[in-house]
Amino acid sequence: MATRKRAFGRVRKLTSGRWQARYKGPDGIDRPAPKTFRTKKEATDWLADKQAEIGSGAWIDPDAGKIPFGVYAAAWIKQRRLAETTRDLYEMLLRLHLMPGFGTVAVADITPASVRLWRAAHLEVAGAPTVAKSYALLRAIMNTALEDLLIVRNPCRIKGGSVADTPERPIATVAEVFVLAEKIQPRYRLMVLLAAFLGLRLGELIGLHRQDVDLDSGTVRVRSAVAELSSGKQITKLPKSRAGIRTVAVPDAIVPALRDHMATFAEAGRDGRVFLGAKGGTPRQNQFNRVWRRACRDAGIKGLHFHDLRHTGNNMAAATGASTRELMSRFGHSTGRAALIYQHSTEERQRVIADGLNAQIVNGLKRGSGRIGHGMGTAGE
Repeated sequence: MATRKRAFGRVRKLTSGRWQARYKGPDGIDRPAPKTFRTKKEATDWLADKQAEIGSGAWIDPDAGKIPFGVYAAAWIKQRRLAETTRDLYEMLLRLHLMPGFGTVAVADITPASVRLWRAAHLEVAGAPTVAKSYALLRAIMNTALEDLLIVRNPCRIKGGSVADTPERPIATVAEVFVLAEKIQPRYRLMVLLAAFLGLRLGELIGLHRQDVDLDSGTVRVRSAVAELSSGKQITKLPKSRAGIRTVAVPDAIVPALRDHMATFAEAGRDGRVFLGAKGGTPRQNQFNRVWRRACRDAGIKGLHFHDLRHTGNNMAAATGASTRELMSRFGHSTGRAALIYQHSTEERQRVIADGLNAQIVNGLKRGSGRIGHGMGTAGE
């Protein structure tokens, strides 16, 4: 078998008739091409590309990416400063959704095709929001692998892969809110009302203390939230975003319910918890969900999640004509995008707008020539 040296690398013909290419990398290690070639030209062309890659500084050690994805991903999470809840979420997504498909695969061997196949298969067994979160985590990890020079290109290239198209959630009516408040356990009646008409999240409600409720001014201050980790451990943290720290005015119609709850169910003392479980502990999400589902069943209401009450409050506040900034402040939105969702057009609001325009038209006609056109200052021809 003849071997021919070149200025960069070398090629040789194998007994199989195919051609092999070898080169010395910047690290001084002699390396073979990852595959053999049908012709000598193909082998020499590959060496030319490799030489250009090294010359441009784009060369990546092909052995570096041999680290198993599971090992690399676990280290990726460990090395980051994350909120406890975020770390818990990432570890759960890695353990349940990424490890089964990629855990033992070398980082450099994860391809766009394998990512597409994983996502398509996973959508059949997991909800779209979970798959979107898992894909987003995979993409972030592989972006770091790219920065670490383990791979040449991120294999996560699915447009919109980290976005879940979720159906619009139902919105409870005022009557339904009060029916649910009557059907749920009395100690949670106020929780339903505050979720609906103040837009507080479940964790924010559970995190309320007596000092956060001002009965004289009729306000509730949100400054913390209780979160539950996958281990069952409960932690107190800041609200979902910095904007979540806020003081919210209580509608007069539910102030009596607020006073009654504080006198009957709230824990004593300035730091006393506003909401307690039946046995005096901090309510747990699974336990409360059972209570909530029972109340919905007794009220004859189907498909309504507790968090949907927050949407009720958002829509009602938007219908008052509140500005985007006011909605953001009341509901703890960190961006205007979330608040704008609730300022969507409804038939009722369209009629109000149309009636207002009609009044302006009539008044304008009275002041003008009486003709629709030039007399109104509109385009007549």
